[in-house]
Amino acid sequence: MKVVKTLRHKITSHSNIFDDTLQVYRQALTFVVEVMDREFPNLDRWNIKAMTQAMEKLIHATQKNPHPKYMDFDHLFYKFPSYFRRSAIAEAYGILKSHRSRYDKWLKEKEQAEREGRRFKKKPPKLQFRHRAFPVFYKGVMFQRTGDTTAKIKVFHQKDWVWITIRFKGQDLQKRGVINWKENNPSLVKVGKKYFLHISYQKSVALNNTPLSQQKICAVDLGLNQSAVCSIMDVNGTVFARKFINQAKEKDRLYRMTNKLKKAQRQSGYIKAPRYWRRINGLQKQIVNHTAHEIVRFAQDYGADVIVFEYLDHMKMPKGFYGAKRLRFRLHYWRKQGIQQKVTEMAHCQGIRVARVNARNTSQLAFDGTGVVKRKGKKDVCQFSSGKIYHADLNATYNIGARYFLRELRKSTSEREWLSVEAKVPSLARRTQQTLASLISFHQAMCQIGA
Repeated sequence: MKVVKTLRHKITSHSNIFDDTLQVYRQALTFVVEVMDREFPNLDRWNIKAMTQAMEKLIHATQKNPHPKYMDFDHLFYKFPSYFRRSAIAEAYGILKSHRSRYDKWLKEKEQAEREGRRFKKKPPKLQFRHRAFPVFYKGVMFQRTGDTTAKIKVFHQKDWVWITIRFKGQDLQKRGVINWKENNPSLVKVGKKYFLHISYQKSVALNNTPLSQQKICAVDLGLNQSAVCSIMDVNGTVFARKFINQAKEKDRLYRMTNKLKKAQRQSGYIKAPRYWRRINGLQKQIVNHTAHEIVRFAQDYGADVIVFEYLDHMKMPKGFYGAKRLRFRLHYWRKQGIQQKVTEMAHCQGIRVARVNARNTSQLAFDGTGVVKRKGKKDVCQFSSGKIYHADLNATYNIGARYFLRELRKSTSEREWLSVEAKVPSLARRTQQTLASLISFHQAMCQIGA
């Protein structure tokens, strides 16, 4: 499979000179989106290559096409580079296709509500014509590297498209892990008042194909109090190592910022509060990045072949959650999604596979098969029916790993053998009831059948 990493290089030689380029590109994108929405009511039969050819015939004059339908494009965007034009068409195609799919989904939800006699209040999605898009500079014709930290790019300056030489901060490719990777076309991105070159690197990576009998997995539970709890397991249910990952300092700051934000909104009504959100998002990013790096490092240290998560369903807000508590619940859900996405990207770069299992009852069932657990005091401590006190998230990791192995064993076991084992281990009949004890009982039952 292909994996991609993007490195950010800060441009140190220029800043405001790129404003006109960004403005012209976004205006051209708006023009293209409006034309495409008007001319192509159905995008199902179009691909990006055919759409680019069709749009250029509509907006760009050539010797073979001297009078396009929308001649205003060449007048409004004089000497507009052809590669920028094709980049805008490709981006407009993605924008419009995304809007159409969201609108079709809204229609289906509306029809479903009407059939069931429910009141449907959800508003239809609207197509946005203005976007904060950033142009891609194609190598050779728009971007020419002249050194490790210097390059020439073509920009719109003083009402003309000219080449300028820029300097940018370099990156240690070996430290970033992209040495000998293929370098793609850079994008010009504005963050605040600074400009950066985002250069992506790609490489074909073969994910490991270790037989199930020799696999080690890293089962991960993204908890409430702990950011993540990990366990290294094998197919027999043996636990080799455990790890608790948490950022107490960052979370304390995050909770204080959410409380301040809600207090300000109570006093002044609804406010955007960009200063609060900037700090909240920064803390969220720090927690996500640190947790993801620790998970992947732990999996590498013990030679794990697969990292197993719980499948995250749609966010369902519990009843009675208001104010800062409601906001913290949303931040926690978004943080879980970010951790899983970050770990997936990092693991694939190292050839490690990522899997997800059914999350229902992983924390509620004891790993030793004694039934439902009771939470004791703190949310991360539980009590089994036998009286044993155990960490709730650690208990969940054992069940997560067991469900992964049972699912894979089910694929390699004949129907006849599985039914025989299921008769001896009833918890195998439902995936939501499977625990670590079910995995151990499975192996015992298979030994009896083989004997």
